Amino acid sequence: MARTFVRLKLRLLRNGLAIRQTGVLFTIGAIGAGMNQWQTLQRFAEEADFDCFLLAGRYTLLDRSAAASLLPLCERKSISIIAGGVYNSGILADPRAGAKFNYEAAPSPLVAEAQRLERICAAHGVPLKAAAIQFPLTHPAVTAVLTGARSEAEFRENQVMFETPLPPDLWNALQAPPHA
Repeated sequence: MARTFVRLKLRLLRNGLAIRQTGVLFTIGAIGAGMNQWQTLQRFAEEADFDCFLLAGRYTLLDRSAAASLLPLCERKSISIIAGGVYNSGILADPRAGAKFNYEAAPSPLVAEAQRLERICAAHGVPLKAAAIQFPLTHPAVTAVLTGARSEAEFRENQVMFETPLPPDLWNALQAPPHA
């Protein structure tokens, strides 16, 4: 059932792209898709021409699963990535026991890793939130970051975090593997 749905969507997208390329339809400004997993987006990118993808939670400080395959493909095909879920459901906003990751309680090892990242950020004099919101833009395929804000205060905080200057050596420190 799921494969049939994906095939149908791809056929519809191909038809829409073909019509757009003829110039007949002027209402289609961009073709995109959005998901919180990268595998189907990769398939879409391999099989059709897209303008952008919304990728939620798969290119963050904690989950870089889209980095090896999807992001390089999008860069080659000029598909813009809009990164969403940059706080991974909250664990990168407040890494403590009980924090959420992918909308569920985060396992202890993931909380420990988020706390390690927070210590690295603190050693560089910046909040973890600032690194988390800016990290996706370190990849050239990522052109925008989409944040969820439940209030005006959260919106303003996200803006401050996005504009917080980060020392260049922070990224190298955050790329280092955890100590055993």
